[in-house]
Amino acid sequence: MSIWLREVLSRRPRWMNGLLVFCGFMACFYVPWDLFVKPLARDQEVWFGVTFTGWEAKAAALAHWAVYAAGAYGFLRMRSWMWPWAALYAAEVAFSMFVWSALHLGGWRGWLVAPLACAPFAALALLLWHSRDHFGRRRRPLRARYGDWALVTGASAGLGAEFARAIAAEGLSCVLTARREDRLRELAAELEKSHQVGTRVVAVDLAAPDGADRLAEAVSDLPIALLVNNAGFGSAGRFEKLDLERLRAMVQVNCMAPVVLTRRLLPAMRERGKGAILITGSVAGRQPLPLHGVYAATKAFDQFLGESLWGELRGSGIDVLVLEPGPTATEFFAAAGETRVAGEPPRGVVELALDSLGHQPSVVSGWLNYLRANLARVFPRSLTALVAERVVRENTPAAMR
Repeated sequence: MSIWLREVLSRRPRWMNGLLVFCGFMACFYVPWDLFVKPLARDQEVWFGVTFTGWEAKAAALAHWAVYAAGAYGFLRMRSWMWPWAALYAAEVAFSMFVWSALHLGGWRGWLVAPLACAPFAALALLLWHSRDHFGRRRRPLRARYGDWALVTGASAGLGAEFARAIAAEGLSCVLTARREDRLRELAAELEKSHQVGTRVVAVDLAAPDGADRLAEAVSDLPIALLVNNAGFGSAGRFEKLDLERLRAMVQVNCMAPVVLTRRLLPAMRERGKGAILITGSVAGRQPLPLHGVYAATKAFDQFLGESLWGELRGSGIDVLVLEPGPTATEFFAAAGETRVAGEPPRGVVELALDSLGHQPSVVSGWLNYLRANLARVFPRSLTALVAERVVRENTPAAMR
């Protein structure tokens, strides 16, 4: 627990840690008590110096809860949107304290106390206003943090291609690997022209038992600083209707390939004292997923592998992240035999992953996906399995149900 606390508290100044704790207390304890326990007749809330009572106070308390919940999350993750909103809210509190003190106490006494009541909050507002760099701090370029070369698996399309573009834009040369060599060469030409980086194309099928080893051998002469284990696929349908060889290949690509590549490339990163490993998981790995059971199991494997390596490699200079996207606008659904569903743009998912690398062990893309990913922690697993089955069934062809 002490190690975890030091990790969390080291991300911001001490006074911000105090605000983080305060917002968490208000969101988790005080405001819920105010909403559900405090008698209606005694309830009062103040916004912009206006005092609300009764049911109006309860409604105003909901707004306060939203602010403190957002503040707790914003300080915890040091989100850029906290500036200027945290400072503006502190200024609103300062204004409210001034007006409320002047009107509530009245006369010369109220005007004497009002500046004293608002002063601490006004000072806090100024402090937050001048803390933009803490929230909007630009991350160091990947090349400066890790080195010169990245290896991206599954780079021929979707998230893999977007990872390659984003990484090349930060000056890293890229090894691009997948089965479709023609697409890889088109992407390599694009990266070389747009970003003046080096590339190497390695066409390999990671579903082959020796595929990952052959890939590792093909890059053994390069100082791979960033490994993006992105290759993966799914297959929707009832377990007994799915092709056995495809299931075997899925386990090989989604599980064995990241294990082999990470094990083969990690020692050199250790020697250099820096590097990064990114594994593309899925929110599917957070819950049982009928009609997609093997895929969900492989992504649970990826999540635990990555998060375990994050804990193991802390302090070594090697960052590890598991990216857990939900539905994304890629070729995944067609390859999995599902009907098309709406998804997030790949570029935003990749940007989130690169922004989160070095700050946390895993990240879920999108609020709705985050809530869905954590339902299993709240509800019985039998319930989450049945709900998931209904959702997946709607997107699975009738012949495979």
